Amino acid sequence: MSEAKKAVVVTGASTGIGEACVRLLVDAGYFVFGSVRKAADAERLKAQFGDDVAPLFFDVTDAAAVARAAQEVAAWLQGRTLAGLVNNAGIAVPGPLLHVPIDDFRRQLEVNVIGVMQVTQAFAPLLGARDPQGGPPGRIVNMSSVAGKIAQPFFGPYNASKFALEGMSDALRRELTAYGIRVIVIEPGMISTPIWDKAEDGAFAAFDETIYGPAARRVQKWAVTQGRAAVGPEHVAQAVYRALTAPRPPLRILALGNRALSHYAQRLIPPRLMDWLVARRLGFDAIRARLAASR
Repeated sequence: MSEAKKAVVVTGASTGIGEACVRLLVDAGYFVFGSVRKAADAERLKAQFGDDVAPLFFDVTDAAAVARAAQEVAAWLQGRTLAGLVNNAGIAVPGPLLHVPIDDFRRQLEVNVIGVMQVTQAFAPLLGARDPQGGPPGRIVNMSSVAGKIAQPFFGPYNASKFALEGMSDALRRELTAYGIRVIVIEPGMISTPIWDKAEDGAFAAFDETIYGPAARRVQKWAVTQGRAAVGPEHVAQAVYRALTAPRPPLRILALGNRALSHYAQRLIPPRLMDWLVARRLGFDAIRARLAASR
């Protein structure tokens, strides 16, 4: 590995958006530390990118493992400053909020919110949140989503985590001006990644016996179809690269691809009208009428 290169840490680097970020950054001349949880993923990254990548083994919820990874990166930097931290690792817990197991809801927040904060605190000194800094301050890029601004039925846990990440990023950005560290939020729309294969493998099956069962299955089918037809993760990687390199990057960068028109249309529709449209589309009016008739 070349110690003259700028270094970036990318969490959740094994597949999808994380892997696309690793590829683009390596091509741009960076050295990348990519977090993985499995030895097979580490071996694949090394086979793909050779000495330009160093896998870091940690789950973002494992404080001890995150701390060890930060120490490993610090040893490599030898007092220099990390150029960037890309908080990409995350999960999506689907289902109607009344029926999602609390442990699953807690896991959603633990990974997408607490995990991001835990990783950020561990690596912030390497980005320049220290005295002396050891070089120009690095940047933090937090992977949010349009789901952090627009909530949809049956994705409430994920919405909650991304809404929280948006607020946390705003506060962090303002606090880190003291160190000159920029915080940029990426807001992807639907992106074609392996997550849609997981979504098709029965993610909504646990809710089939609730009143939401048929509607949830329709949403699942729609999401999988649209997700697979969306733009690839390299579209988001380009937004991440812009966040890391632009002289004055936007505070938020949308990565919408072919879903831009739908996104802006939803933002313009008044909330009460959107509620009505969603209820009509998912058959909630009919459910309410049936329940009323049974009283």
